[in-house]
Amino acid sequence: MNYKIFGTLFVSLFSVILGVGIVTPLLPVFAHDLGASGFLIGLLFGSFSLSRTFFLPIFGRMSDVKGRKPFILMGLLSYALISIIFMYIYDPILLIVCRFFQGIASAMIMPVVQAYIGEMTPEGQEGFQMASFNISVFASLSVGPILGGYINDRWNLQAAFMVMSILAFASFLAALILLPATKNEHYRKKRPKKVSWKRLLKHRPLIGLFVFRLAYTTCIGMIWAFFFFYASNTFHLSSAEIGILIMLGVFVSGLLQIPMGYLADRIDRTLMIVIGGFIVCLSIFALELSSGFWSLFIINCFFGIGGGISNPPIMACAVILGKESKMMGSVVSFLTMGHSLGMLIGSLIAGIIMDISGILSAFFIGGWIMVIGLFVFFLSILPGKK
Repeated sequence: MNYKIFGTLFVSLFSVILGVGIVTPLLPVFAHDLGASGFLIGLLFGSFSLSRTFFLPIFGRMSDVKGRKPFILMGLLSYALISIIFMYIYDPILLIVCRFFQGIASAMIMPVVQAYIGEMTPEGQEGFQMASFNISVFASLSVGPILGGYINDRWNLQAAFMVMSILAFASFLAALILLPATKNEHYRKKRPKKVSWKRLLKHRPLIGLFVFRLAYTTCIGMIWAFFFFYASNTFHLSSAEIGILIMLGVFVSGLLQIPMGYLADRIDRTLMIVIGGFIVCLSIFALELSSGFWSLFIINCFFGIGGGISNPPIMACAVILGKESKMMGSVVSFLTMGHSLGMLIGSLIAGIIMDISGILSAFFIGGWIMVIGLFVFFLSILPGKK
């Protein structure tokens, strides 16, 4: 493992996602203040996921051929520029368009960075190394909502957009200077024959992982798109209090990454994914029983535990399959596509249902979507685990 590259990518990803975490939980209220309906708020989140879903397999496959660094740099610089544009938008439709282009930038970063790390990971350490790296995501998303709530309460949303831009540009500079040239990237030292997409998509466990990730992030999409609005209007919580609640799930998941990654290299990964998924199901259903800050506090903690248990074995399986197929970028981007598609489905479904019968009904449906995803994953590994 090259820890210079690991550290550079870790800090860069932490910085850019910290900026996203600062702003994202505030966007539903901002859009609502601009006159957006529940459907448009859902579309605000869905547009980001829609563009990511479409471009992820393209950039993932291209990075397998052209190299990782160019896409990482383009994505980080685009994030910085788009963050500035956010500051001058005062129409919900334009806000949705801007989020669409932000999704394209995101598609260049996350799966490509994870593929970069996956290629360098020593055999037998897939769970531990990927979980260690993913702390950059969980830590930044943990701090982001709290910091965003404070910035919004102390100044305004425009200040939050500026912070997001500065962090993304700093990440761009770090990656530009510290990452090795594309020709020296680890995986490009050997150029074995690639496995076709058609053959890869026939891999049943990979499809099971995709469906599980799709269902899980459908629930996340509902929470990130409407939890701020729900907690603010139902329990009259402050921006800072809601930021803490949103942070909890991510923070708890982050705390579990290293120990669960260690376990994922030593015990049955399928069992870990099933247990984590079951806890997520219970947490989503429990939202209907919430009565205030402390009940929401407990529910979000358990949601984080479920994600913390299931994520490391999923990433370990992805790295192993990526190495076997010689398509690391394609495999990681395919699973990330499930993530984006889930965010899209979750935000749109929640927006439509909120307009019809209230946000609690959307959370209830989200729980059943997670149950279905868990069941499909279980079926996918029955013929033979890999």
